[in-house]
Amino acid sequence: MRVSYRRLLFVGLTVAVVSFSLILSQPTPALEDVIPVKAHPLPMPLAEWQDQTQSGDYFDQIEAPKVGHLIWSEFPIQVYIEKPAPNQALSWYRDVLSAVEEWNNYLPLHLVEDSNLANIQIFRRRPPLEPGNLRASSAETRYQVFVHQLEDGTQMLSHRFIIWLSPTQTGKYITSAARHEFGHALGIWGHSPTQTDVMYFAQVREPPPISPRDINTLKRIYSQPTRLGWRVASKNI
Repeated sequence: MRVSYRRLLFVGLTVAVVSFSLILSQPTPALEDVIPVKAHPLPMPLAEWQDQTQSGDYFDQIEAPKVGHLIWSEFPIQVYIEKPAPNQALSWYRDVLSAVEEWNNYLPLHLVEDSNLANIQIFRRRPPLEPGNLRASSAETRYQVFVHQLEDGTQMLSHRFIIWLSPTQTGKYITSAARHEFGHALGIWGHSPTQTDVMYFAQVREPPPISPRDINTLKRIYSQPTRLGWRVASKNI
């Protein structure tokens, strides 16, 4: 598979896109010919969400890759959080877990002990440097799109996320970074221009909680069509 990288840079945090070209057969059919683009039903928590403040959203800042919006359609979403060794700071795990649990109010999540079973993996490590780019970041999120074979032999377009959080961040800033990066992993592939939103493009002195604008944006994203989570049309392969 050919791999291409693209970065969205912002103060204190980095988001890196990893996109994979899919090779289903020879000759390779066009993506639009083998995988439908359709909307999934809204997850119940988002369907029930009503913004009493009428705060609006920043949906116009969200990017939809070629496969469509990066949304999940099977729940609960399986999440792995790396546990530090006994001689390391256990507070890091608690801080990250706290940030993840905040999003559980809006999309069903489930913690798993095996990273191989996770849809979203979170590691206590410095984000890896890329060749030609020596700028270190304190947090980074990447995704991978792939074709997953189901038990009945059919194939489905799937994705997974990996998040790296630097061990050097502590306290409210590690919680803030985890909250922000996890928002990307849930499908908010872009940034807010407003400082009171979790998905603001820069780290702020007093990190905000998840805002109504964040959830309004998430709800709009999950209302959009995507190719993720739909089966590949085998007759065209």
